[in-house]
Amino acid sequence: MENNKINEKFLYEIWKKQDFEKVLLSQENEKITVVDAGTQNTELGGPDFKNARVKIGNITYQGDVEIDLFHSDWKGHGHFLNKKYNKVILHAVLNNNSNEHFVLTQDGRKVQSILLESFLKKDLRTDIQQAILSEREKRLNHKMPCSQLNATVSKKEKLAYMFDLGFARFRHKREKMMQRLKEITYLAELNLKEPIIRYDLDENFNHRKFVSKDFSNKTIWHQLIWESIFEALGYTNNKDIMRRLAEAADIRFFNEFINEEEFVLIAETVLYNVAGLVPEVESLPDEETTEYTRKIYQQWKKIGSKYDGRTFHAANWHFFKLRPQNFPTIRMAGGARLLNRMLKENLIENIIALFKKTNNPRRLASDLRTLFLVKAQGFWKKHFVFDQPSNIELKYFIGMSRVDEIIINIILPIMSIYFEIFNKHDLTKKVLKLYLNYYQIGDNSVVIEVTNTLGLDDAAKRTVFHQGMIELFKEYCTKEKCLECSIGKKVFV
Repeated sequence: MENNKINEKFLYEIWKKQDFEKVLLSQENEKITVVDAGTQNTELGGPDFKNARVKIGNITYQGDVEIDLFHSDWKGHGHFLNKKYNKVILHAVLNNNSNEHFVLTQDGRKVQSILLESFLKKDLRTDIQQAILSEREKRLNHKMPCSQLNATVSKKEKLAYMFDLGFARFRHKREKMMQRLKEITYLAELNLKEPIIRYDLDENFNHRKFVSKDFSNKTIWHQLIWESIFEALGYTNNKDIMRRLAEAADIRFFNEFINEEEFVLIAETVLYNVAGLVPEVESLPDEETTEYTRKIYQQWKKIGSKYDGRTFHAANWHFFKLRPQNFPTIRMAGGARLLNRMLKENLIENIIALFKKTNNPRRLASDLRTLFLVKAQGFWKKHFVFDQPSNIELKYFIGMSRVDEIIINIILPIMSIYFEIFNKHDLTKKVLKLYLNYYQIGDNSVVIEVTNTLGLDDAAKRTVFHQGMIELFKEYCTKEKCLECSIGKKVFV
């Protein structure tokens, strides 16, 4: 089994069990005793395990543990620049591809590394497979703690609580979008590329007071929507790297080609090459490559010299166990066409116009969907990967269910802050009204679990309840905050 195909979350299970074959030694040959493996960090960002106690040599340290697939991930993920990692006391890796024995924190402190692969009891394949089964079993068996008790709470009370949580979730998304908009604006003013570490900008940024005129540049709104949509198109397995791809191949770079007739082809060329997914055409016989692949390859030879951002590798992308329709190749094809609509067909202006002229929420939702629905066409209509035709034809690159996710989680929060910044308060209210009256297509395992457990029937079709259920499950149920939940307060007494 290749290391790059192993998800870090399975290494977490191995770390929790601490079931190793022999005495642990650091890469500098110091004896390591794990007194307490720590608590897994379920928040966004920061080390993987918090408040661990680890004895290294004769000294017992208390702090955090970071787990990476590769030793080079410490630098590759920017941990050495991030203050959140200043309390790390041990860096545990599966593969030491850097041939270094330690890492350095942002404040310059040396942290010893340990090579986990050297201490696994069984061969790597067996241990990883057991970790996968353990994680999967835990996920499948996880039920809401109140599943046998909540019948004493009325449906009306439950729906009222879901409404409040759904409203809170929308507010949180607004705050997240606002924070990212400020970052993009600040970086644009400094004419800087995206830093390795987000949310760790300098003191000038932290004390900056933004005003509406700071956000008058259309490009910053394009960039916010661009990277947010790409993150959404990545689903769970590829969302982080899809966002990083959109940060690297940013709007400023694509604007250089805005007058080109074949803009979609250029967008695909940039995305697939920066992503590292284009085959080495020159090393393959002509009969093993398609005309499209050769065209993408040749196009990049023409324009690639203009690109000075980061690039990725095919190994960074997840294809395993994904439905072919959800392959990152297909999502990038859809993203390239949305980019064309944004830069060449005035997507943002069209969204604003819809909010100004449409008062009926159902009609407004329908018209917004039309702007983001992307039918399959061209090469990727009959391919899921390069140079291997598929047995079926795709109908859509971005279908209705994903369109709803984009509208609900991205467009509505962004338009809400857009109208508020520019004092269009009547339109801000219209955005909120649409959110509260939106009915979406599709569901997920979390929503199904909450619906069934709380007996809420078809309530999840209404977006505010749907989002409230996700908020409940992720922020309360999985974190065992039952006594902070309005339902839990009534049943756990």
